[in-house]
Amino acid sequence: MRKLILAAASIAALTFVGPASAQSPIVLKFSHVVATNTPKGQAAEKFKELAEKYTDGKVKVEVYPNSTLYKDKEEIEALQLGSVQMLAPSNSKFGPLGIREFEVFDLPYILPDLKTLRKVTEGPLGTKLLKLLDAKGITGLAYWDNGFKQMSANKKLITPADYKGLKFRIQSSKVLEAQFRSLGAIPQVMAFSEVYQALQTGVVDGQENTWSNIYTQKMHEVQKYITETNHGYIGYVVIVNKKFWDDLPADIRDQLSKAMKEATAFSNTQSQKENEDALAEIKKSGKSEIIKLTPEQDEAMRKAMEPVYKDVASRVGQPLIDEFLKETGRGPMN
Repeated sequence: MRKLILAAASIAALTFVGPASAQSPIVLKFSHVVATNTPKGQAAEKFKELAEKYTDGKVKVEVYPNSTLYKDKEEIEALQLGSVQMLAPSNSKFGPLGIREFEVFDLPYILPDLKTLRKVTEGPLGTKLLKLLDAKGITGLAYWDNGFKQMSANKKLITPADYKGLKFRIQSSKVLEAQFRSLGAIPQVMAFSEVYQALQTGVVDGQENTWSNIYTQKMHEVQKYITETNHGYIGYVVIVNKKFWDDLPADIRDQLSKAMKEATAFSNTQSQKENEDALAEIKKSGKSEIIKLTPEQDEAMRKAMEPVYKDVASRVGQPLIDEFLKETGRGPMN
């Protein structure tokens, strides 16, 4: 696959000579791995609409959803090589690049609500994290919400003991590996596009995701139970190839920044609605039983996952975890 990406980059280099302004219009390929009718998918389409409007057609945004260009593991390398210009990978995708700090967002129960999240992403801490991407040839532009995660499986997940021995699909994240091991489950890294079939065929027993991802990928059709845990958060960092971005004429870059700011506001409003609508549709389908935990059951889950904070402190950085918790006004699991 690396050879294919390199070949694509070579072709891109032949058609993209000199600064971005040499092209008319400038083509910006935006690749992502989810469906168009998800929060990320809708936000990408909104950015396309606004970018083309504000640049008077000088920029053409081509959106490629559902892994039609690249899968999870391939897309960041493709962006670094210049064969795609923009992505919105989840926070956990930066760990394999050596930027493990973004995995702080994967810690269980670290974010109580979206208001607290916004305090982090729109403040100095969020800006500091984005700057870490520069050294990898990447410019971070914005944070987009997906939402809070729920657990699903073909058995009821009520107590920590219910997870023991089950295989759970996860994104590539050492924090998420530690999370499921703390429950006695077996984490398996898998591309998002492969999850439905893996659940259907029993390659994995369960998964964690937002309501909108579960619904649009039809995971509820192959999972008997979904437990409303809100234990973790899925968010995206909108990134662009740094050389492409820096080579843009200043006025074009300003117009695209304006489009991104408005698309971000749209995204973070839309994501909440999409998740609420998806939950309603899942309930209406009757294909999955929705389980709500009692306060005591919720507390037992939190306690079971508490060791994760210590397990990953050396990887993510204890000072960063402390700074994050100070910003959110929380203790590790309260």
